[in-house]
Amino acid sequence: MRAIRGLWRWRHNPLRRGTDLAEAWVALVALILIVVAGPVLGIVAGSLSRDALYRSVQDQHSKRHEVTATVEKKVSQPPLDPDPETSTARDAHSRVVAHWTAPDGSAHRGRVIAALKTPHTGDTFPLWTDDKGRVTGRPLDRATATTHAVLAGFGAAVAVTGLVEGTRRLIVWRMVRRRYARWDQAWDIAGPDWGRTGTGS
Repeated sequence: MRAIRGLWRWRHNPLRRGTDLAEAWVALVALILIVVAGPVLGIVAGSLSRDALYRSVQDQHSKRHEVTATVEKKVSQPPLDPDPETSTARDAHSRVVAHWTAPDGSAHRGRVIAALKTPHTGDTFPLWTDDKGRVTGRPLDRATATTHAVLAGFGAAVAVTGLVEGTRRLIVWRMVRRRYARWDQAWDIAGPDWGRTGTGS
């Protein structure tokens, strides 16, 4: 709004300099770009990210499978957080030796992290594997993918806003430097006695 008020104020002002009007126009263009281009690019970036993430979700769900693993024994390990007062949700997981059957029917055994606080031999827990039974991470869900896409769009909009504002500030800084340089030249031409001109000295 300052840019619009600046343009209106300088429109017919006899003291208006060309640089004043140019600065107001730069501010107005920057404002329009921030209000229009920022959100548009944010929406485009968010949509592209969402589409890519949804394809990843679909791909992961087709290649990762939840199987049931059975605990054989607990593996001794130091606690994830030695201070019981600051323990986190990670302490609810234990490292165990377990066996499971892959989606292709093959049997597997190995050390894995179980979502069990106090595992005992014979306890079962869910485990994500690929088609051949290799342990993988839990597949991405659509809600998380949507959240990531929204954050990507918001980040793109903020980046565009920052770029536009940074460019505006750089342009105005260069214009002010040029104005000061012209003032210095004018002072040099006027000389040190400009105030006594016509006094007969």
